[in-house]
Amino acid sequence: GLVIDGQTLNIIFQGGLEEKLLALARRCRSVLCCRATPLHKSMVVKLVRRQLKVMTLSIGDGANDVSMIQAADVGIGISGQEGMQAVMASDFAISRFKHLKKLLLVHGHWCYTRLAKMVIYFFYKNVCYVNLLFWYQFFCGFSGSSMVDYWQMIFFNLFFTSVPPLLFGVLDKDVSAETLLRLPELYKNGQ
Repeated sequence: GLVIDGQTLNIIFQGGLEEKLLALARRCRSVLCCRATPLHKSMVVKLVRRQLKVMTLSIGDGANDVSMIQAADVGIGISGQEGMQAVMASDFAISRFKHLKKLLLVHGHWCYTRLAKMVIYFFYKNVCYVNLLFWYQFFCGFSGSSMVDYWQMIFFNLFFTSVPPLLFGVLDKDVSAETLLRLPELYKNGQ
């Protein structure tokens, strides 16, 4: 592991030693920045994101973590003793740090699979509708006449095509939460 304090980060960023910091950090299993200013925290996240071209996740619980949370691809705020500033600036909010595992492994997996299925569903819905219009043009002699009334099209999109996304969003759980927590490698299968 690597532990760096705020004064060392200040020397690294002022001296142009970012490349050496990244080379050292890549060899460590974990890197901890302590006693760092909010500017240092966001600069570290931006450095990792820019140089390594990876997706970053930042977790914070106070106002001093807001810039770091906003600099990351995914920001998680922990509501607690230091106020709600981190929660208000984050993408996701949790009440305790121990809920992070369930947020990432369970809800992250479910969200990933639901979004993938929804993209496929919307392509299917639009392809079916466009094919219907295409084949109708052969019967009307390519006159450009409308096959359905506008009100029917509005109700079709509002009622009939909104039910499957709602059902997927509420009910679709391909793997149980217990299994996802026991086998964290299942998250990689969706990717």
